[in-house]
Amino acid sequence: MTNKMGFLRQVVAKGAAGTPASKYQLSEDMEVAIGRDRSCQIALESLAHGTVSRRHAAVRPLTNSSFPKWEICDLNSANGTYINGQKLQGCQTLETGDRICLGIDGPEFIFESPLNPHQNQPGFPTANPRFSKAVEKDALTLTQLFPIASTGKQLRQKAYLYPGIATVIFVVSMFLAVGNSAAFNLLLAAYLSGAAYYFIYQLCGKHKPWWILFFAALTTALILLSPLLIGFIVVFREILPGRLPAEGEQISFLPFLIRMFFGAGLMEELLKALPVLGAMLLGNCLRNPWRDRVGVWEPLDGILLGSASAVGFTLLETLGQYVPNIIQNVTLQAGADAGELVGLQLLIPRILGSAAGHMAYSGYLGYFIGLSALKPKKRWQILGVGYFSASALHALWNASGTASVLLLAVVGVLSYAFLVAAILKARALSPNRDQNFATRISSEK
Repeated sequence: MTNKMGFLRQVVAKGAAGTPASKYQLSEDMEVAIGRDRSCQIALESLAHGTVSRRHAAVRPLTNSSFPKWEICDLNSANGTYINGQKLQGCQTLETGDRICLGIDGPEFIFESPLNPHQNQPGFPTANPRFSKAVEKDALTLTQLFPIASTGKQLRQKAYLYPGIATVIFVVSMFLAVGNSAAFNLLLAAYLSGAAYYFIYQLCGKHKPWWILFFAALTTALILLSPLLIGFIVVFREILPGRLPAEGEQISFLPFLIRMFFGAGLMEELLKALPVLGAMLLGNCLRNPWRDRVGVWEPLDGILLGSASAVGFTLLETLGQYVPNIIQNVTLQAGADAGELVGLQLLIPRILGSAAGHMAYSGYLGYFIGLSALKPKKRWQILGVGYFSASALHALWNASGTASVLLLAVVGVLSYAFLVAAILKARALSPNRDQNFATRISSEK
């Protein structure tokens, strides 16, 4: 009786000599899923195979064939499935000896089937596997000599080509700006804030048009330059108890924290939330595809727009207020060169710290704005919790700087942890979770 069953034999990893190879039998009437999820028929260890998605690929029997055959399908995995070194697109029928790799450097399997349509034809020559491997090893292709000719789409999607291009452009621009401190500071601040935001964007894993994000940042900057800012200052710092301490005024930690809650937290977080709320309202008035592109329909939308708004706030506040003020003060005491140096030393930590500062608070509040879009019946409760908690984090950061450097670091870490927790929860709640690309950073699927 001929054995008609197919198998997947797992290739023993390098450095694991002596470990017996696992062999998995394939079914003729149901699919066999491979992944880290315990429900998979071939369940892989999460710690050892972190690049494998929870449900990475599936081997399915082909019922329309006169003899048992199977096909393998990629299940929208994060790192792809490769057959004999070629990335799998959709599904592909398996042939005896096919090497299946889950990700470029992931676990490998070899498909084995005693019944092969070609091997069972009389007179069909049998290939010498030792000779085939030698030929494959010694073969040299044009794409091996010129890799850029074959990477194409992967080069754009997985090699961070666009951030690389942006980096080159900024480096060349900064060379041209040497000697012009204002232009140099602007370029450096724009690049550092862009890099910090890009990290958050990748963590979120949702595509949002760049011009929408740029518009959110620009809108916030324009609000700060408009008469609207005066209205905010009057309400939160004159009417409400948010007056900033005068120069030389001594004030204890708790009263200072209360002032920062009203005069910095509530005021600035509402100001930065205006572009996010505006995008939400505008999206309701548009038709698709603009409706989905512009609007805020889920927490990830709110986080992306809120963080972008914070970029505009941070750039204007740093370049328009803090850096010029410290340059002027130091210049009067130690000269122009010393002033510019100290200004640069202030610019770098302020911009990089925005990921645990303004971007963290505004992105966190953006999560609640997006959540209110998902749960409109609880909208005001959700917005209230988000607004006051983001403002509290903001106030705690401002007040802790006067108390202790260690406390300032703790609050910064806490703020970043709140943002990342919101991003992870937003990804889990996303109605478009299957299209999320954040698994390039985290293998969670």
